[in-house]
Amino acid sequence: MKYASRFLIICSIFLFALISNSWADNTGIQINITEGVSTAKPIAVSPFKWTGSGEPPQIIENIIASDLRNSGKFNPIDIASMPQKPTTASEVNSAVWKNLGVSAVVVGSIQPDASGKYHITYQLVDTVDKPGAILAENQFTISQRWVRLAAHSASDEIFESLTGIKGAFRTRIAYVVETNRGPYTHELRVSDYDGYDQVTVHRSKAPLMSPTWSPDGKKLAFVTFESGNSALVMKNLENGAIETVASFPRHNGAPAFSPDGTKLAFALSKDGNLNIYIKDLSSKQLTQITTGRSNNTEPSWMPDSQTIVYTSDQAGRPQLYSININGGTPQRLTWDNTQNQNARVSPDGSFIAMISTNNGEQHITKYDMATKTYQRLTDTFLDETPSIAPNGTMIIYSSTKGLGSILNLVSTDGFFKAELPVSDGQVKFPSWSPYL
Repeated sequence: MKYASRFLIICSIFLFALISNSWADNTGIQINITEGVSTAKPIAVSPFKWTGSGEPPQIIENIIASDLRNSGKFNPIDIASMPQKPTTASEVNSAVWKNLGVSAVVVGSIQPDASGKYHITYQLVDTVDKPGAILAENQFTISQRWVRLAAHSASDEIFESLTGIKGAFRTRIAYVVETNRGPYTHELRVSDYDGYDQVTVHRSKAPLMSPTWSPDGKKLAFVTFESGNSALVMKNLENGAIETVASFPRHNGAPAFSPDGTKLAFALSKDGNLNIYIKDLSSKQLTQITTGRSNNTEPSWMPDSQTIVYTSDQAGRPQLYSININGGTPQRLTWDNTQNQNARVSPDGSFIAMISTNNGEQHITKYDMATKTYQRLTDTFLDETPSIAPNGTMIIYSSTKGLGSILNLVSTDGFFKAELPVSDGQVKFPSWSPYL
């Protein structure tokens, strides 16, 4: 039960996102895997035992299996191919699973109680190194509304036990959908990382752009043109309140919260060229960081909350530079490719995801900060606006497909790829939440 208090906090944050100026939408996005499952590690998620009447509120094993598959690191075997369907650790026959190349099995149960809540238990069982040993286990007692979240919580713990990497299945994504229905043509939506539980948190008759999460997951900063000009605003997901951060003449855009949550960086052109500014969110003091005649935009923070990576055309074409917000000379980071832009620094600062352009094509590229090497990750068309999962294992981005735009996933090793199409509009500007 060591996760109990954290789970309750997560539930409250998710509830805030579902109320206060939010609109539920059941269309959502779906993950369609296009590449990478065949090279992932086999694992088994046995059907959870259901002790209630009728149908269970959710098929827990399907949620956990999908999470592990979507990580790109595991390939859950089909239930029809299972040699047995155990529901407790004592029922797992390690030898038959080992013969199939399956090194771990997830078992569990879900049962209703007299109060109307559901009691969910799971166990992760080793079948190879220490056959029969329980690698992870937990239990959750929750209302029906949070059954899916409990399954994601189990997936997080299973993933961390097997990889040593913190799971990110309870995280959310924000994105902008342009629709043709009604007067509100642009919607800022939030959903689970896999597209479920989608809600619209802001509607507009004018374009919305560049949402970004605060480090505590309680606010979204984004660009709106509702006044007729660009303005940078911040919306509180708890109460729906909107605060204007910048509404200067010309361009106000590209917001990015510092990892410590005390500052917001963005780009302004109020004095002519685009330059990077930061605003202290407590004192409201505005400080200009870059200067000169070049265009400097798209800030992204290093983990120290003191250094910003950004795009600049000071050498002619857009490339990435870094600068300390306390003063100093900008340092050029990238030299290869025709141009590099739209940087997103990984949570640990070890790499940058960016858009690289060569021969008229633009793709997601990973730039290793230590080795200064480049790795092209995608082969989709006109890639834009990457955002990195808080555990650094996945990148979500938008691309063009046919006559529209969709969201895509790619693992940071480049092996796993998936599409996340939305059924009712053009979707852009994805932003992955912090851990919730």
